[in-house]
Amino acid sequence: MKKILSIDGGGVRGIIPAVVLDDIEKRTGKPISELFDLIAGTSVGGMLALGLAIPKNPESQNSAPKYSAKELGESLKRDLPTIFKRPFLLNLPFGQFFYRRYSQRGIESVLDNYFGEARLSDALADVLIPSYEIEQRSPEFFRSPHSRLGEVPEAPKAPHNDTPPHKNIYMKEAARASSAAPTYFVPKKISSLPGYAFIDGGVFANNPAMCAYAEAKAIYADEEEFLVVSLGTGAAHAPINEKDASKWGHIGWARPMLDIMMDGSSDTVDYQLRQVVPPVNGRRRYFRFQAQLDGAGTEKLDNTDPFNLDKLEALGIDITKDPQYRKLLDELCDCLLHG
Repeated sequence: MKKILSIDGGGVRGIIPAVVLDDIEKRTGKPISELFDLIAGTSVGGMLALGLAIPKNPESQNSAPKYSAKELGESLKRDLPTIFKRPFLLNLPFGQFFYRRYSQRGIESVLDNYFGEARLSDALADVLIPSYEIEQRSPEFFRSPHSRLGEVPEAPKAPHNDTPPHKNIYMKEAARASSAAPTYFVPKKISSLPGYAFIDGGVFANNPAMCAYAEAKAIYADEEEFLVVSLGTGAAHAPINEKDASKWGHIGWARPMLDIMMDGSSDTVDYQLRQVVPPVNGRRRYFRFQAQLDGAGTEKLDNTDPFNLDKLEALGIDITKDPQYRKLLDELCDCLLHG
């Protein structure tokens, strides 16, 4: 059985799955990269996926992970205010209408600190990081160039698809490309892929679990049984007032539309996987863990207020303590350890 981990995008809400991952490591006594064969993540989920797969010593084939889930979650919580540091221009009248919300310098300095010169080929598990290439208007998946079973086959491309051939890029580049959310950050250009520019994979795969499942079916072609674990970054339920929305134009809809697309696509993938990954011999083979956001600012992707970050962390802890989810976590960890 091959085991797949998928982590949604969601900005600061990435604190939630980090807490759940810490609980899984504590329950099993093993690092995430040892528990899962393939780890996928979009945007902040991509940062977590790569952070859990980066080795402490890339030169060693038997290296331990550089970060535990707890260490990575604590680092993320500490560094989110640097990633989402509001530039001065946005404080000017109408500044938010004419400038991107955040400078890339903050996020790139954080990613450089996390990943240094590590490349995708250094990953301790197979990885899959979605992004979207805007020059050719096509999805792109940054993946491990070599799986632990051998060469990773390139998926066949549509006739119009002229996205770049896969290259063994730096982890920090893949994480940045997958996190370049429109209106938040500028697109990411990668020096080894001239002529291309990438934006947040959340525009088409905020929940990359189905992409990861398809990838696993391709690279583990002889495997018949799969376990899929999908971690959300919180379900937003704050209503959009119809009277307000009816007055919005392009600018008014810009950021709400991005949030709707990301949350809606995540829920759609959850529905799909519940249908296509059924239980085997009475044992569950698909697990989804999702917190319910309270609408008091927690749904925002860039709310770095310390009180909000603490609330998000508490929501993650609530998942690990909720009786229903605790039962699921018990079942999941048993599957991870014993199949």
